[in-house]
Amino acid sequence: MKNIPNLENIIIAHRGNHNSKIPENSLLAFKTSLKENRPIELDVQLTKDNVLVVFHDYNLLRMTNQNLFLQDLTYSELKEINLLNTNEKIPTLKEVLSLINGKVLLDIEIKNTKRITDTCKELLNELQNYPNNYLVKSFNPLIVFWFKKNAPNIPRGLLIMDNYTNNKLINIIVKSKATIKLCTPDFLAISKKMLKQKKWQKYQEKLPILIWTIKSRQEITYKNKNIGYICNIPFETQDT
Repeated sequence: MKNIPNLENIIIAHRGNHNSKIPENSLLAFKTSLKENRPIELDVQLTKDNVLVVFHDYNLLRMTNQNLFLQDLTYSELKEINLLNTNEKIPTLKEVLSLINGKVLLDIEIKNTKRITDTCKELLNELQNYPNNYLVKSFNPLIVFWFKKNAPNIPRGLLIMDNYTNNKLINIIVKSKATIKLCTPDFLAISKKMLKQKKWQKYQEKLPILIWTIKSRQEITYKNKNIGYICNIPFETQDT
């Protein structure tokens, strides 16, 4: 039986607890989150040699000052690169899973990729013996559908934003009722400004909804039922 965590009023650390000295999606950011017993959101993608690593951007430039694409590199090449001006490296998912070990809820975003099957299979393999305290989600409906078809007992979510591309047709299709029905997500994750739209308020009555990305305490309202929050933590750092 599928175990869907209670997401109402949950506050999830977006890419771990990070600031100017602690890089996002780093082992240090996740250790800091664990000290607060804070649920963690992170991003995964596959290296050229099929190692799942935890990193948000497709290009390394913003976080490493190296103008390289992650999915074009092997893991051995990635290991030589530091995150920002720290000694932190881009961690493997295996390292992160070993660190967290089910202690807090893990919200795993699967980055878009041309290697959907390889990425999803490798993630499923990594999660095989992991404690049952995690979610998977993606902006790509085909990735969410893959989990519906191949791992239906894993809680899955569909990420939705206002505009994916400049192509109006793609934007309509991705956010359509038909696409949502096809994926049959257990929850939705939408940008905070979309919550004001009636369409998504109606979904709130049917499914748990995670709101991203919250940057201050003032943006959180506990009046909304069935809603959790993906937040930049600590607020004190991100607010300034």
